[in-house]
Amino acid sequence: MDRTRFSALVAAVAFVAVACAPAAGAPTWTYTPGGAAGGAASPAPTGGGSAGGEVLGQLEVNAVDLGFEPKELSVEAAGRYGVTLKNSGAIPHDITFADGTTGVANPGEAVTLEVDVPDSGLTFICSIPGHADAGMKGAITVAGSTAGGENPDDHGGPAPATDVQPDPNAPAYTLYPAAAPDLLEGETHDIDLVIEEKLMTVGEGFVQAVWTFGGTVPGPVIRVKVGDTIRIHLINPADSQLAHSVDFHASQVAWNDEMTSINPGEEKVYEWKADYAGVWMYHCGTSPALHHIANGMFGMVIVEPRDGLPPVDAEFAFVQSEWYLGPQGQPASLTKAAAAAPAPDFVVWNGVANQYLDNPVAVGTGERVRVFVLNAGPSIDSSYHVVGTIFSSVIKEGIRLDIGNPGNFGSQAVDLSPAQGAIIEFEMPEDGLYPMVTHAFNFVGRGALGLFQAGDGDPLN
Repeated sequence: MDRTRFSALVAAVAFVAVACAPAAGAPTWTYTPGGAAGGAASPAPTGGGSAGGEVLGQLEVNAVDLGFEPKELSVEAAGRYGVTLKNSGAIPHDITFADGTTGVANPGEAVTLEVDVPDSGLTFICSIPGHADAGMKGAITVAGSTAGGENPDDHGGPAPATDVQPDPNAPAYTLYPAAAPDLLEGETHDIDLVIEEKLMTVGEGFVQAVWTFGGTVPGPVIRVKVGDTIRIHLINPADSQLAHSVDFHASQVAWNDEMTSINPGEEKVYEWKADYAGVWMYHCGTSPALHHIANGMFGMVIVEPRDGLPPVDAEFAFVQSEWYLGPQGQPASLTKAAAAAPAPDFVVWNGVANQYLDNPVAVGTGERVRVFVLNAGPSIDSSYHVVGTIFSSVIKEGIRLDIGNPGNFGSQAVDLSPAQGAIIEFEMPEDGLYPMVTHAFNFVGRGALGLFQAGDGDPLN
């Protein structure tokens, strides 16, 4: 589905994330040109062309929600230039230069102004509160020099902020199925889990050399019931470059037995019994485990109670995780992942940024939906929330909120630290779109945004 169809929705969600100020009707902005709120402009530059001179050329900047395209422009010489700001977003934006020159454009409109670009270059921001902090910063540089001031690539909010540039020739990503698998039949399950080191598109334009269980990130969802015996045949092919292992949180086994690493060309059997119900994580534990998890080696195990779960109309499985991008075609960056204050380039559902924004998850209006949710981390907490719904049943790490409880209590968001899981049920009351987010809103625009589509998606039909 064309992402532009949802531009207004995405803009609304992203703006709440950075400004925390939703308003009804057309908003009235109160701000001081020059970035007094939401991120100060760079100090006024010195030197360069004189004001009021001949216009040397025309530049164009497109405002999107929330960013400038392009955000870095270059001119051949210092001097006076015309700049046109086109607003193709769904909310108002301005362009405010470090010398105080400013122009405002409402959605679908454009504004043209003239600025004097000195030899040292000229920075610009959107000075509407919160927008600069969300990444709406840029610079005009003069050939052979670099503009001073703030780095327009800082980690600010909704737009992915990364030192890795997108590759327009990167392969399209592979959609990870959102539907939860059926319960495995029988009581003993022999499962081949083959390690595969491969290239994978983790977001539009971004390819990483990932390490996987079964060729996907996350690995395959394994669904069993309490009392079942699971025998995992872990296989590390001879053409792998690294040793790997697996740790099933649903198991009770010695760490230095089944969880030991195997080298390329080796395999082993990891046998365990499902003693407790819940949503569990499995992951590679080979040192450094942080890197192996950050590079894709994790998955979900669903253990149902012995008598099963009540029937519902639809079931889905979502794993939240983080990407700390390495160079194109290389593994994720351990240096980034190991930072004391992690700043992931992407936070995603089921391995790929924005895949369920591009491909909404279809549900029936008024039908009961069950989602199995796991936060694989490795480091960022999740606050799972579906806009427009109330969770009527939640089982989080063995703690239950049942539908029809005394007092009729419900839940708005489920907090999950890394390696925690939950079983959540809710309904979509009318046709429409229902965003799925982590309510840690600084990560929504970095890939942790999807859509449920109830009915035809249009509440006005």
